[in-house]
Amino acid sequence: MVTRADIGVIGGSGFYSLLDDAEQIELATPYGPPSDVVTVGRIGSRAVAFIPRHGRDHRFPPHRIPYRANLWALRSLGVRQVLAPSAVGSLRAEYGPGALVIPDQLVDRTSGRIQTYYDTDGAVHVSFADPYCPSGRAVAVRTARSGGWETVDGGTLVVIEGPRFSTRAESQWFAGNGWSIVGMTGFPEAVLARELALCYTSLSLVTDHDAGVEAGQGVTHDEVLEFFAQNVTRMRTLVAETVEALPEERTCPCGSALDGIKLPFELP
Repeated sequence: MVTRADIGVIGGSGFYSLLDDAEQIELATPYGPPSDVVTVGRIGSRAVAFIPRHGRDHRFPPHRIPYRANLWALRSLGVRQVLAPSAVGSLRAEYGPGALVIPDQLVDRTSGRIQTYYDTDGAVHVSFADPYCPSGRAVAVRTARSGGWETVDGGTLVVIEGPRFSTRAESQWFAGNGWSIVGMTGFPEAVLARELALCYTSLSLVTDHDAGVEAGQGVTHDEVLEFFAQNVTRMRTLVAETVEALPEERTCPCGSALDGIKLPFELP
C-alpha cells in the first residue's frame, strides 16, 4: 500500500484511473476535509496522490472548493510537486478548442475566497511574482509537445469568481489587457501551494473561445464538460507522462519560498 506521495494531481473525476495500486485515504486538516477522499497510488516508479477538485460528484462549485484543505492534505502526505489540469476558455482567436496552455502568469479576479493560510498570529508575506514552478512548466511543455499537443508556452490565466461565465464586455476587457485564458479554479490554488513551498504547474486545456472572442450565445456548462470529457483520455496520458518526467530532486525556487520567514505554526 502506498501511503506517501511526492507528486500531487488536482483534477477532475476522469483522472481516477490514472493510478496503479490505488488506495483511498480519508484525511482531516485544520481547514476541514478536502474535496473528497485522497487516492494514493503509483505512476511508474512515482508515488502520486490525487484529489478530485470539485469532489467525485462535482458537488463543489468553483467558489466553494475547500482549496486550503486540498493543498494541506497533499503536503501532509509528503507531496512537494503539484500538477493541476483544468478546463479554460480562450481569450485569443488563435488559441482554439484543443490547445494546451501552460501559463506563466496569473491574474486574480475572484472575490471573497480565502487565499492564505497565514491570516492569524502575524503577517506572512510570500513572494508570488512568478506563480508557477519554472521546472514543472518546462517539463510539461516538453512532454506535451513530444506527444503532439498544440502547446502554448506561457501566457496569463485570469481567474474569475464563477460560477457564472464572463459577460461579453468582461471577456473583451480581459483580452484587451493581453491575458490569454480564463478559468475559475486556478486561484487560490496556486498561491496556497506557494505558501506551503510546493511546486505548482497548471495544465490548461482550452475547451472554447470566451464570450468576447467570437459571435454567438456564449459558452455553456454542458459544452465545456462535453469537450473536456472528449479529451480526458489524452489529458490523463499527458499528466501521467509529465509525472514520470518531473525531477526527483527539486532545484527550482519553490522549495525555498518560505526560507527566512517566521511561520506562526509548523507545516506538515
